Amino acid sequence: MPPLLNPPDGSAPQAGSPQETRPLVEITGLGHSFPDGWDALDGVNLTIAAGEYISLIGPNGSGKTTLAKHLNGLLKPTVGRVVVAGMDTLHVSVAELARHVGYVFQNPDHQIFSPSVREELSFGPRVQGVPPAEVERRVEEEMAALGLSALAERPPAILSPGLRRRVAIASVLTTRPDLLILDEPNAGLDAQEQEDVFRRVAAYNAAGHAVVLISHDMRLVLRWSTRCLLLSEGRIIADGKPDAVLSDASALERAGMRPPVLARLIQALAPYGMPAAELTASAVGQAYLNLLGGPQ
Repeated sequence: MPPLLNPPDGSAPQAGSPQETRPLVEITGLGHSFPDGWDALDGVNLTIAAGEYISLIGPNGSGKTTLAKHLNGLLKPTVGRVVVAGMDTLHVSVAELARHVGYVFQNPDHQIFSPSVREELSFGPRVQGVPPAEVERRVEEEMAALGLSALAERPPAILSPGLRRRVAIASVLTTRPDLLILDEPNAGLDAQEQEDVFRRVAAYNAAGHAVVLISHDMRLVLRWSTRCLLLSEGRIIADGKPDAVLSDASALERAGMRPPVLARLIQALAPYGMPAAELTASAVGQAYLNLLGGPQ
């Protein structure tokens, strides 16, 4: 089991920090038009460093998944350039990029195909030429981390939706990608399963790997990511710390979204001296107590 999965004090592992001078991903002037004429991305510029934990937010159709699929070559730029791990994605295959970028799809059934959980988790690293002993070590580690050890010989297809999602995530983690992309990974997971999955991802990020999370759940965005990109109509209209982006009422309005309840509460009380606070209930509560002069 990874050492950072369950810290002794029960706190969440700290997210990683950029560790390389050269960005892991460099996107310049990216545009993408689909055959039906829909311009899904328009003039996107973005760099991602090793160790970043980025969330992509925005309404349906804003370009989140389209942008993410350019990172592993499933989509190619119509205009502009995408460079991942020093490779221009126009000139390399999805298989080559898969050595650096792991993508967990919204629907786990789109990537699960093996007759057993063990074989599913073994497939990726085995194809990459990882030595058998290392493949086995990785498989055992991820099964233990995500509560799949007892299901090792079971067919993934007969498992519950939540278990299939954990299998899909574990099967990507065994390939040890530099960049892990998670597209709405909490769907079908109960509260404890979400905690287990996101703690494992946080531990992976803390080890220096980049993570991109696509989510409509702002609680997950605020708790786990350290950088937030807000997309609207194929453009990045805000880029910063999650607290800052989710407190930017003007940018959120442009995207057809509203600030979270806690951000609206802070804004409503600002004329009375309420200071800005992290968008967590505990931080806002403490700021409110401080505004009142502390607990009576």
